[in-house]
This record gives sequence, C-alpha cells and structure tokens, in this order.
Amino acid sequence: MSQPTQSSKSATPYALPDPLLDLLTQYLQEQVTPTIEIDPTQLAYRWVGGHNGHLAPLAVNLFLSLDDLQGIEKQKAKLVQNTRQFLKGYPANHVLMSGTRGAGKSSLIRALLHTYHSEGLRIIEIARDDLQVLDKIRAAINELPADCKCRYIVYCDDLAFNGQDESYRALKSVLDGSLDSEQDKLLVYATSNRRRLLPQMMKDNLDIYNGQTDEVNPYETIDETVSLSDRFGLSLTFHPMDQQTYLQIVQHYLILEQQKILANTDTMIEVGSDEGSLPNPIRTDALRWASERGGRSGRVAYQFSRYWSGKTQLAIEDSKR
Repeated sequence: MSQPTQSSKSATPYALPDPLLDLLTQYLQEQVTPTIEIDPTQLAYRWVGGHNGHLAPLAVNLFLSLDDLQGIEKQKAKLVQNTRQFLKGYPANHVLMSGTRGAGKSSLIRALLHTYHSEGLRIIEIARDDLQVLDKIRAAINELPADCKCRYIVYCDDLAFNGQDESYRALKSVLDGSLDSEQDKLLVYATSNRRRLLPQMMKDNLDIYNGQTDEVNPYETIDETVSLSDRFGLSLTFHPMDQQTYLQIVQHYLILEQQKILANTDTMIEVGSDEGSLPNPIRTDALRWASERGGRSGRVAYQFSRYWSGKTQLAIEDSKR
C-alpha cells in the first residue's frame, strides 16, 4: 500500500463548512465600518445603516431662514455668533440646545445651513444610537485637503441617554477628552428636551444621605450624570412662549403662506400686515389650535398657518364651482 505523498497531504482540505464560513464573513462585515468619504460640495449628509452604515447625501430644502424663526432672538444670536466664529476659523464651542419641544431648536440648524452654506457650512446628521461612528466621521473630516474651506457641524437631534446606555462615552471623547478632541473643522450641535442628558434619580441622593449606597465615593455617580452636558461649551435653553409671541409667529407664517399662494393664483387673503394686527377670527382659531395641542410654540404656530391657509384656499376654490 503506497504512502500518501507530501503534495497529497498539503492538498487535504481543512476549510470551514460553507454555512459557518458565511456566518463568519457576515460577522466580520458587521464589525467593520466601511471607509467614509466626504464630498465638500455636498451640503448635508445623514448617517444611515448603523455601525457598518454610510453617509447618505441629503437633498436639503433651503427655504427656512433665520428671520423666519421668531421669539428666540437671544438663543439665535448666540448660536449665530458661535457659528460665525467657527466658519472664520476662530475658537468656537460645541452647542447643546435644550428645553421645551417645538421651540425651534432643530429649525435653527436648517436655518443656519440656509444662511451660511455659501460660506462653507456643512451638516452631518447622526442619530444617538450611531454615536460610536462619530470618531470615524471626525477622522474623515480631518483627511480633507488642507485648502478645503468647509466646516462641519455634526448634528444630533433629540439627544438623551438612559442609565444603561454606554454610547454617550463616544460623544464625551469627541467633545472633550481625547488627545485630538480640539480641532477647527468639526463642532457638535445637539438638541434635547432634557437639560441633563443623563437621568438623575432621587434615589441616588437618598441613598447617599441615608448611607445605603454600596459605592465608596457615591458623589462620583452624580458627577458622571452631569459630565456630558458640561462638555458642551455653549448651552442654550428654550422656554415656553407667551401668547403675544405665539400670535406674532402665527401672523409671520401666514404672511409667508399667502405670498406662496399669491405667486400661483390671484387670490389674496387678509391676515394683517402690521405686527399684532391679526384679524380676530384667525386669532381665535390660532389660540384654540394651541390649546388643543397642549401649548404654544413656533412649531404649533407653523402647523396652524399651514392648516388655516390650506383650508381657506380650498374653501375659496370650492365657492367658485
């Protein structure tokens, strides 16, 4: 009986079964983030697909200007100043905008892009659950040509974490903590309905006061819950608006809607041209609209203007039949 040759021994297959090999390949692909490429001519991107996702270009609608956002003049002025410093290459801060819902926090980001995209402002939108790829996005921005004049705001909407969520640590590192966290082409602008991004529990304080905690240094737990929001150099708080401000915003948006309608038809509906001159029927409807939605805000005012303009225009067309 002949002995197997050396060549036949080396040809003996030791490969993994195909199903197991497929699973291994899939696992490795899920662990590796694809190379991120950024085109400076693209105004905005959104990260999609989770950990192994990609930057998807956004077709942005630049219809909203800073002048359209009323009732938040102080917050707007501070945000504009910080953004202008950033675009000029001067020192600027990461920004946390927190407070009441519908006050215009997210709209300010779109309005900034409308106003400053010609000066090099670019936006990258990223969800809270995808913050682990933030460092790779930062690296891709750093690899842009030295003569690239674009500046990137990484925008995270509705930012908040629970006590078991560890993804906030990636954000902490980018904001202030890693060796290369200081850079001149990237800032993080985040919005949240919660001023403290990590929850603070009453039981934590009670455990400290009553000596029931197992921690040797229990106050460090409290420090950890506030450390993330403290790393945003600029914190802007948005408060509920009063009735007069709400009605002024309603009138402003109604005028804008009427201008759009007039551009396509010869119909003009009187909504008052002077500030505070909103006709009583519209005023009453606007206040009822806000009451039914639990409060006054810029978002509620905008939604009412679209409702009232559309309803009124449709009624006019129906009456002509």
